[in-house]
Amino acid sequence: MKIITVSREFGSGGRELGKRLSDCLGWPYYDREIISAVARRNALDEGYVEDVLEQGHFRGVPLTIGRTFAYLPSMPHDSRQLLQEQRRVLRALAAHGDCIIVGRNADLILAEHRPLKLFVYADLESRLRRCRERSSDDERFTLRELERKLRQVDQHRARHHAMLSDLPWGSREGYHLCVNTTGLSLKTLAPLVAEYARSWFSQQGTP
Repeated sequence: MKIITVSREFGSGGRELGKRLSDCLGWPYYDREIISAVARRNALDEGYVEDVLEQGHFRGVPLTIGRTFAYLPSMPHDSRQLLQEQRRVLRALAAHGDCIIVGRNADLILAEHRPLKLFVYADLESRLRRCRERSSDDERFTLRELERKLRQVDQHRARHHAMLSDLPWGSREGYHLCVNTTGLSLKTLAPLVAEYARSWFSQQGTP
């Protein structure tokens, strides 16, 4: 079983790179599908689930909690339940076979599957430009507002990551390949990363 997990800074293009890797390798790609599955299994609105799991409704949670969701005294019950459900969904998707999973701390939750762990990042200017290019007409932010949003999302991701690992989110020691997308075409970059993945799994002896 071959699994690639993609962790990424907000606005770095990690989601797009994951999708293009899926196209190159012919493997299933999971991103928002995970949110949809969690929402469906709990009869909840997808927007609510996304807000809880992605927008940082975990304030007051210690940065290190023994790497478990079983006991989080500062978290609302719904948050604990949805985190556990997300874990179950990730494990179920991994059991289906080769795949690419973006975000969700899949690199840590699926560690026993020995995934190829990518971290995608870029300089601030590139991230701001990417976000502005992809924002809808009703999501127009000033540069200052957008920069604040980038930092907030990354802080939430780092906080969630700290629930499961002592290594800081984005620390190179926690990943097999860190990809700087600054000034690069993701369309051109994806086949190169796909070739790296093939070589890596081959050397790992992963069938």
